[in-house]
Amino acid sequence: RYLSGSISSVAAHDADVGQNAIQGYSIEANENFRLNVIAKGGGGKYSELVLEKELDREQQQELTIVLVATDGGTPQRSGTAVIHVTVLDANDNAPVFSQAIYKASLPENSPVDTVVVTVSATDADEGVNGEVTYEFDHISDESNNVFSLDQTTGEVKVSGSIDYEELSAYEMQITAKDGLGLVSSCTLIIDITDVNDNAPFTFIKSLTDPIPEDTPPGTEVGIINVQDRDSETNGQVRCSIQHNVPFKLYNSPIHFLTSNSCFCVIYFTHPISIFFVHVICIKRCTGV
Repeated sequence: RYLSGSISSVAAHDADVGQNAIQGYSIEANENFRLNVIAKGGGGKYSELVLEKELDREQQQELTIVLVATDGGTPQRSGTAVIHVTVLDANDNAPVFSQAIYKASLPENSPVDTVVVTVSATDADEGVNGEVTYEFDHISDESNNVFSLDQTTGEVKVSGSIDYEELSAYEMQITAKDGLGLVSSCTLIIDITDVNDNAPFTFIKSLTDPIPEDTPPGTEVGIINVQDRDSETNGQVRCSIQHNVPFKLYNSPIHFLTSNSCFCVIYFTHPISIFFVHVICIKRCTGV
C-alpha cells in the first residue's frame, strides 16, 4: 500500500508553439489519484500523478489510468497516454485461522504419530509476506511432552504416552506467523477419552482371622475396598464370592466412595473349620 505522494511525472510533446502548444492535462475521475499540472520554463507544462487514497493490493492489484493532453488551438487537438499502475504487496495482513478454537477428542493410549487435528491459517499477502508457519505458545510441560506440531502443515500429532488417568484434557495456544513477523493465535482443546485399560484392585480394610468357632452367623468378618482407575462404566465393578463356603458377600451401599470405588462386606453364615475364600471382582463392562 502507498499512503500519499507523487508516483509519476508525465509530459507530452507538441511541435506547435504558443497557444497551439500543450495547455493542459486531465484524467478520468477516480478514488485514488489526482493530477497536478505544473508549468515549466519556456511555457511548457507537465503533469504529476499524485496518490490521494491508499491502495490495497488484496482488493485490486492493477489499475489503468488514461491521461489526456490537450492544446489550445482551434480546432483543439489532444493526445492520450495509458498509465498502468501495479500495486506492490506490503505485509499489512496478519495470518487468520479458520477457527478461533479447535476441539478434538483422542482415546488414551493412541500410538505415536496419530494425527489429532490440523490447524490452518491463511494470509492475504503474497510471497514471503504470506508464508505461514505454526508454533506452540503458552504450552504446559504436560502438553509439550505428548504432542508435536508440524510448523509447515499445522498437523498436531501424538508424540508421547497419553493416559486418561493422568490427565483427561489438554489446552494449548498455537500461533501462526507470516514471513515478516505478523502473528495471530488460536486455542486447541483436546479431550482424552477413557479406554478400559485398568483391572480392579482390592484393599483389605478389616479382617477377622482366625474366626472363633463360636462366632454366631451373620457376624461381619471382613471388609474389602475395591477400586478401578478407569472412568464411568469402564470403572464400575461387581464382586462375588465362591459357592459352597460359609460366607456371604454384600456390596455395602453406605461405603460407596465414588462411581469406581466401593466396599464389599463379608459375613459369616455358619460354623466352619478351615476355608480358603476367593473374592472375585469383575468390571461391569468387560474384564477382570
